[in-house]
Amino acid sequence: MRFLSPLLLLPVLLSAAEARRPSPETVRAWQSRKFGMFIHFGAYSELGGMWKGERVTRGYSEQIQAQGNIPKDEYEQVARRFQPVKWDPDQIAQLAKAAGMKFIVLTSKHHDGFSLFHTRQSDYNVVDGSPYGKDIVKSLADACARAGLKFGVYYSTIDWHYPGGTGADMPRNDNLIPKAHEDFNVAQIKELMTGYGPLTEIWFDMGKPTPEQSRRFTGTVHELQPECMVSGRVFNHQGDFTVMGDNAIPEYVIDEPWQTPASIYGETWGYRSWQKREDAAGKTNEHIEKLVKVVSRGGNYLLNIGPRGDGSVVEFEAEVLKGVGRWLSTYGDAIYGASAQPFRKLEFGHATVKPGKLYLFVKTRPAGGRLLLPGLKTRLTRAYPLGGAKPEALKIEGNSITLGATPGASPFEVVVAEYRGALEVIPPSIAPEADGSVTLAAQQADAFYNYNGRGYYERPSVYKLQWHFTVKPGKYRIEVKPALAGTSIQVDGRSAGAEVQLGPKDYHTLAITPPPPFAKGDRLPGAVELIRLTREN
Repeated sequence: MRFLSPLLLLPVLLSAAEARRPSPETVRAWQSRKFGMFIHFGAYSELGGMWKGERVTRGYSEQIQAQGNIPKDEYEQVARRFQPVKWDPDQIAQLAKAAGMKFIVLTSKHHDGFSLFHTRQSDYNVVDGSPYGKDIVKSLADACARAGLKFGVYYSTIDWHYPGGTGADMPRNDNLIPKAHEDFNVAQIKELMTGYGPLTEIWFDMGKPTPEQSRRFTGTVHELQPECMVSGRVFNHQGDFTVMGDNAIPEYVIDEPWQTPASIYGETWGYRSWQKREDAAGKTNEHIEKLVKVVSRGGNYLLNIGPRGDGSVVEFEAEVLKGVGRWLSTYGDAIYGASAQPFRKLEFGHATVKPGKLYLFVKTRPAGGRLLLPGLKTRLTRAYPLGGAKPEALKIEGNSITLGATPGASPFEVVVAEYRGALEVIPPSIAPEADGSVTLAAQQADAFYNYNGRGYYERPSVYKLQWHFTVKPGKYRIEVKPALAGTSIQVDGRSAGAEVQLGPKDYHTLAITPPPPFAKGDRLPGAVELIRLTREN
């Protein structure tokens, strides 16, 4: 098997510190897309979760080489017969559009090391090492360009086939990356960044790179494509967006770019011939609900399909995606380009926001059909169901809206509540004590987590603690207990020192960014017990 020395072929990169990062406009555009297609496709698709006539029930089917204990030379034979004659990139692009998706991310190389692009670093790829002989990544990149879709690639930083890498015997895929394998990865990343047009994102996955390796991978991307978003699974906090765990949705709003990767089934991402497929309507509603949850909390939803080994899309999966697309054709205005909900929690469901409009997703009708919007200070001017030909006006009373007598569509009734001016919502706030001071305990804070630290299995790290509180106007002394050198404190969005002047407001917001080693680190800042603001005048 041929492998080349990447360092002899390619120029030296700028350091990660010198490389550019995506512009704020690029980040906002990435966040606005909301819904995309993930595709897990490769030599493993040929097996469909089966090995020598037996089901491999352990783990995901795209990892069947490891989960089925398949010897390396025998798995190579699977790749050598890979012949996806029914792979139709234009059809897949049109399916994504029918689903209401705005971008596609394809596995360019998964953990098995078989590349779906024409890499020059090894002949273990779809062009040189299979009878198919065509660059699958290039074909889909071109199809997305024709269809007006953004395109990105998944890239595994572990490689069970590379002779200088760690093999498939690491049960948690948190392999270390030897230097020779690091160089090999960098050479392949350069190929992906230079041969497939502008990429919206590169979805790194697994392994346990060192901080230096993570910086090098990210820097390689940004030197060649500064506007390509790098996934947080490059690890060591070097990504441009946070990635949740597989199929995981946070219970709260996250105020940085983030994404939930999801599989239609949950049990697998790559094709599994014996996967249970039933109740397409129920599965469609399940993913509509997950999409709404993700968008209401500020994220993007990346929903996966796993084509068969011949390249054809599983009919059940296409049916589910088209069902989501039909729902979005009616309710997409409440999803695309929308911001996260301003409410801590809504008993009836979820919400999204656009200038002048609140979109309310009613999962559970309250008694009497009255939707309470806690803390809403802005006056609503009009409310009506979304999607009707002649929507009826709904009754507004202060910060509540009363639904009509007839329940709306499943899985959500969607209501539009219009307003003028700035949207203001007063969050639940901590009241002052008798002497006018206020104590902000750690357990009362909203904790903002980063999930992409040193590896997939590490604890998430807190990058910010935030409190809302009310006090009388005046000058306040800020005390952090225990004191932590290097702590950054902001009050009402501005940096604060040992003292802060607070004016008349409905509430104030204090945020603390823990110092190193806690800031974007890998341990929770348990040493922060409380913050106390004492009035001085």
